Amino acid sequence: MFTEPETWVAIAFVILMIVFGYLGVHRTVLTALDRRVERIKAELDDARRLKEEAAKLLGEYKARRASAEREAEEIISGAKAEAERIAAEAKTKMEDFVARRTKTAESKIALAEAQALADVRAAAANAAVAAASTILSQSVKGPVADDLVSKGIAEVRSKLN
Repeated sequence: MFTEPETWVAIAFVILMIVFGYLGVHRTVLTALDRRVERIKAELDDARRLKEEAAKLLGEYKARRASAEREAEEIISGAKAEAERIAAEAKTKMEDFVARRTKTAESKIALAEAQALADVRAAAANAAVAAASTILSQSVKGPVADDLVSKGIAEVRSKLN
């Protein structure tokens, strides 16, 4: 039995354990393990805290994003409404402009017709006066003729104009 190497390994192991126990190595190992456990717990607590902060930040960013999307939709809908209002206003202004231009054109046409009618009447009056003056000057002679011609001409002019 003492010739076997396993026996001597076992005896050396037992002696080593007794020396470690006497020197208090087990307390040092337990203290080191306890410190390591505390460090791991602290790291886990930090990790949990960081995870909660990250979740909180994620929620805040999601809320901001939703708010920004709502604001963008409001801006877009406002712009569409403004564009529709401007288009309707432009259409109304265009219709008013066309109506005014049409009315102005009709007024100008009516004025031109009246002017043309007045010009035709004046030309007819002048032609009638000239014809009457020629006929009367050939048929009636003397101062009576001149007086009649001038009275007739004045009367025709006043009635036609």
